[in-house]
Amino acid sequence: MLNTVAKIKSTLDEYVVGHDDVKEGILLALIAREHIYIEGAPGTAKTMLAELAAKAANLQFYFYQFHRDTRLSELIGEYIISREETTQDLESGNGKGELIKQQLLPGGILTAQMVVLDDITRAPGEALNILLRLLNEREYQGIKLPLLTAIATSNPTQDDYYNEPLDLANLDRFAIQLRSRGLLTQGNWDEALSVMDYYVDHIFDKESIEGFEAELFEKSIDHILSVEVPQKVRKRLMKFLGKLIEDYHLNETNSLLTDRTFLVKAVRILKAKAILEGRKEVIPGDLSVLKYLTTFRVPEEIAERIEEILENLDEKKK
Repeated sequence: MLNTVAKIKSTLDEYVVGHDDVKEGILLALIAREHIYIEGAPGTAKTMLAELAAKAANLQFYFYQFHRDTRLSELIGEYIISREETTQDLESGNGKGELIKQQLLPGGILTAQMVVLDDITRAPGEALNILLRLLNEREYQGIKLPLLTAIATSNPTQDDYYNEPLDLANLDRFAIQLRSRGLLTQGNWDEALSVMDYYVDHIFDKESIEGFEAELFEKSIDHILSVEVPQKVRKRLMKFLGKLIEDYHLNETNSLLTDRTFLVKAVRILKAKAILEGRKEVIPGDLSVLKYLTTFRVPEEIAERIEEILENLDEKKK
């Protein structure tokens, strides 16, 4: 798997300069089979990276851009209406009748291994609710979906973009959450110049991207189960969560520190980080991935300090 992941990363690096957190987040989502939400202004490479990863991973993928009139059938396939004559009228019980049947022709999310959901905050409520249930349960009407990873993108939730923010409960469906910021707005002038230099001589063509052998993503998740999480790492994770709750006064009114995310999914993502680094054991430094789990689950001023909080875990209160 490590070789495949390295090839996918090389594709992301070839076409997109910088945005290392977003690249790592996407790779972690692929390895851990978790979903990822990326928020950022237009032109910050979020959709491009999602599509690049999908193409490079060589998985059956589905791309959809949400709009206010999105219909459920656009996400799951088309319903076919058929009529059949019967020898008996179903209402009267006499003569001939007609039987109308509705059958779903599966498509979209129901048949994809990886989905890219662009502008998800524009989705109307009915379609969004069913979509999030599909992502969470990975099945539809009792049929198991081949879905491995969903990458959802969104512009910042402000009037200029005519979208509404996902509430915390809906955001919690995406284990990994990131903000994508532009190179110019961050003042990354060297990386910005590298982008310009590259596209002076190249034209981006996603159709020319080579997909790599990615059957390991389709097989069982034994690679995750084989990674060890030592007690010292588990205790450090609990210490971090305790610090957020006790020292920063996070609770259900100002954050969303769910058992599902921080006791279950966090472990999978820690293991994915170890795999990404070529290890069979999680080390304390891998806890840095917690910055991807807290982006929108805690107040922004605390989310921006997660790495600092992790570094100072061993400091004693004065």
